[in-house]
Amino acid sequence: MQIIDGKAVSASVKAQVKAECEELKAKGITPGLAVIIVGDDSASQVYVRNKERACEECGFYSKKYALPKETTQEELNALVEELNNDKKINGILCQLPLPEHLDDKEVINRIAPIKDVDAFHPENVGRIMIGDYNFLPCTPAGIVELIKSTGVDISGKKAVVIGRSNIVGKPMAMLLLHENATVEIAHSRTANLAEVAASADILVVAIGKAKFVKSDMVKEGAVVIDVGMDRDENGKLCGDVDFEDVKDKCSFITPVPGGVGPMTISMLMKNTLTAAKLQNNA
Repeated sequence: MQIIDGKAVSASVKAQVKAECEELKAKGITPGLAVIIVGDDSASQVYVRNKERACEECGFYSKKYALPKETTQEELNALVEELNNDKKINGILCQLPLPEHLDDKEVINRIAPIKDVDAFHPENVGRIMIGDYNFLPCTPAGIVELIKSTGVDISGKKAVVIGRSNIVGKPMAMLLLHENATVEIAHSRTANLAEVAASADILVVAIGKAKFVKSDMVKEGAVVIDVGMDRDENGKLCGDVDFEDVKDKCSFITPVPGGVGPMTISMLMKNTLTAAKLQNNA
């Protein structure tokens, strides 16, 4: 069994982005990312800090808009419109979840598709479906990079994705399909879930249940990607896969932390770079 080092793969993606950013800067273009955070969710604040740090590393211009949790829908919509029209900003990201009185769908739909670096806008989602896209959702795109880093050829493999969220599960299945895998999506209502999971050459788990996947759900020699971020019975950070139980059965596995997490942010940087190029015909 080999551990897939998300930090190392992420660092190489960021190094590539930084090099391309230098080339753009030589033409007078600096990629710019605006991050909107509403309220004081502590996990969201950690993510936003990490995104700011990554922008700095890659040489981007970044601007954070920290809004009080009483912000109205009108105020938030107005800020998005303002950023849509701001030439210095190439990517707009609104950190989810938003406070309950705000409609995240309305915000996502207002972000100009060409600046939607999370790839959540319905236009971008549709483009991913038909395989003609500018941006890929950061977590699934990062997972494809992690799988490729193992040297395993995705083409022709049986892939099972456990989880059907719009952020990970559904787009993940599409990306694996674009890589010519045979894909099955499983979820909480799937009959014989353990059996379905155990048929996978590539198993991607994104369900938000600590240590849910045990060794009987994993095929001998499978590649296992754990998207979960949970706490175990001792309050320790863990994933959706029971790492200790599964590790001797698979060929490659991502750890939690240090697996998928670092990739999400480096792919966001890649999307912001792409947005800057598209908007400047560079």
